[in-house]
Amino acid sequence: MATTTAARPRRAKHATSRDNRTVASHPNWVAGVTAVLWLLIVIVPIYWIVITSFKTQSNYYATNPLAPPGEPTLDNYRLVIESDFIQYFINSLIVTVGAVIPAVAVSFMAAYAIVRSSGRSRFLRSVNSLFLMGLAIPLQATIIPVYLIIIKLQLYDSLTGMILPSIAFAIPLSVLVLSNFLRDVPKELFESMRLDGATEQSMLWRLALPLTRPAVITVIIYNALQIWNGFLLPLILTQDPSKRTLPLALWTFQGQYSINVPAVLASVVLTTLPILLLYIVGRRQILSGLTAGFSR
Repeated sequence: MATTTAARPRRAKHATSRDNRTVASHPNWVAGVTAVLWLLIVIVPIYWIVITSFKTQSNYYATNPLAPPGEPTLDNYRLVIESDFIQYFINSLIVTVGAVIPAVAVSFMAAYAIVRSSGRSRFLRSVNSLFLMGLAIPLQATIIPVYLIIIKLQLYDSLTGMILPSIAFAIPLSVLVLSNFLRDVPKELFESMRLDGATEQSMLWRLALPLTRPAVITVIIYNALQIWNGFLLPLILTQDPSKRTLPLALWTFQGQYSINVPAVLASVVLTTLPILLLYIVGRRQILSGLTAGFSR
């Protein structure tokens, strides 16, 4: 009787193993086909942009749009670079760096104060709620007040006038991500450093910052992507061509070379390359940082 009873779980175990192997042996064709279709949707436009940027204007209209260029040329890139592209690149770099560094620094200190004083300060709880409200307000809804404020501050048509709103709109999400990470830092570590005589400032930079470095890198990369690709603020807050950033310059290239499609696409490639390299370097930090920050 005992032998029979012991054999049943064994047979059930073997049956479960066979069922699992049976399920695993059947590929998910629907998911595979969907993934391939999505890959084609993404890859084909990128392929078309790159190969067209190496074609001449006459070859573009005379050949198949998806056919590689018979005689590749760099004239389109030369034309774009000679059209003040370097100046636009420098402007974008100044705006991105000038907005990301203050935004991340302020967000990190604010997140630290909110987490460390959680439950003890009504003011900081209100500040945290204010930051969360900022996530629900789109830039498009505030562009007119932002425009009027920049005019009053006499910062219109300047890079500073683009940097300040970019900082303001980068802070809410940065505080949310960083505060989620800081809540997972054991309180015992802070108490241990306090017993050793460490100040709050020392604990902020010597303990909290090293332990939340993945979140800080995630926030830096994400905000850099958003600000570099920003179009609305440069469009509304600038008129001087020398103050244009790359996305706005790309729009002007489209107007300037409305017939020369290869030149327009060459400017697209040059505009995308820096941010593409940044994404390749930090894609793991973005995915792991956001996932860990919201799942903990």
